Amino acid sequence: MTATRVLVLNSGSSSVKYQLLDMRDHSRLAVGLVERIGERTSHLTHTRLGEERATRERGGPIADHGAALEAVAEELAADGLGLDSPDLAAIGHRVVHGGMFFTEPTVVDESVLTEIERLIPVAPLHNPANLTGIRTALGLRPDLPQVAVFDTAFHTTMPEHAARYAIDGRIADRYRVRRYGFHGTSHAYVSRATAELLGRAPEDVNVIVLHLGNGASASAVRGGVCVDTSMGLTPLEGLVMGTRSGDMDPAVIFHLRRVGGMSMDEIDTLLNKRSGLFGLCGDNDMREIQRRIDAGDAQAKLAFDVYVHRLRKYIGAYCAVLGRVDAVVFTAGVGENAAAVRRAAIEGLELFGLAVDEERNAVRSGEARLISPDSARVAVAVVPTDEEMEIATQTYALVANGTALEDHS
Repeated sequence: MTATRVLVLNSGSSSVKYQLLDMRDHSRLAVGLVERIGERTSHLTHTRLGEERATRERGGPIADHGAALEAVAEELAADGLGLDSPDLAAIGHRVVHGGMFFTEPTVVDESVLTEIERLIPVAPLHNPANLTGIRTALGLRPDLPQVAVFDTAFHTTMPEHAARYAIDGRIADRYRVRRYGFHGTSHAYVSRATAELLGRAPEDVNVIVLHLGNGASASAVRGGVCVDTSMGLTPLEGLVMGTRSGDMDPAVIFHLRRVGGMSMDEIDTLLNKRSGLFGLCGDNDMREIQRRIDAGDAQAKLAFDVYVHRLRKYIGAYCAVLGRVDAVVFTAGVGENAAAVRRAAIEGLELFGLAVDEERNAVRSGEARLISPDSARVAVAVVPTDEEMEIATQTYALVANGTALEDHS
């Protein structure tokens, strides 16, 4: 095929992130973000990359996702990169929840849209926005393959004993209650990139991936295959996050309902938006929390300690799950930039073969790198995630074999 460009769209409830990539050399041609869709203060930032790099911005109301993608198309066309270009091979869409039905990237048709819609009850904040983005893009280029890449797909390899909750199996099956996991495109990309950093094949490496952003998750990857992950039915389970509680006694919900008189919606808001670091100290930005700690703020220090304690528990648990660990790798905003978090998470785990070199850990870099001493039995690494590249790679691999193109000929 001669078309080699892929447009990656990540449609949120009030935003659209996008990147246009050329898969011949994995270069980025343009990136952008539309924010506050549906508000009077909507804002679009578009950057053309390459030798003549330039950034343009526009403000004013953008009514809906349709208008947002029309604006994106206009910006791309202004750079000679329009959606009508014969060089555009496909559009890849991030979809958060694919359940157990979608285990790999999938060319979108009506049956796919129907299944994504059926999964809205387990991803009410994300799947509706993802669907809107797909349908809008289909309206703009109905002749072009549109590929859904699912956050959950990488984790569908988990064995049943890791994916199942210990509740009545009939009820679990009826309501599809199980552990799905999220951030899958990041975990897939980073585990593979870590193997490359170590100079080994992915199938020969066991990796613990720590995706630490405002949302945070851990995964145990054995030979390139996910065998456990910290998020569950929803992205609420697992690590302490920016505004989410992570692991918690489920009876807390009953207690808040019966004793506190809180409604289910109020409890949902509490656990997803007013918990985690924000609930503990009023800040969910690790940089601000570190500044407050340096100034002697005890509340910020407690939030940091709770965050790191949970993180260390998962590192230890996944060492047990994997048996042999070749690398522990930090990624995403906090993982890539917060040296204090990395140091505290690994400190005291020498019995697991883990250690951090202070000088290496202090270096700020956008490159994948080792931060463990040369003598360490287990590598500790920082690997910047690239979910857009992973989505583009999976999308292009699917359409390049001709199957997707035949379906849209």
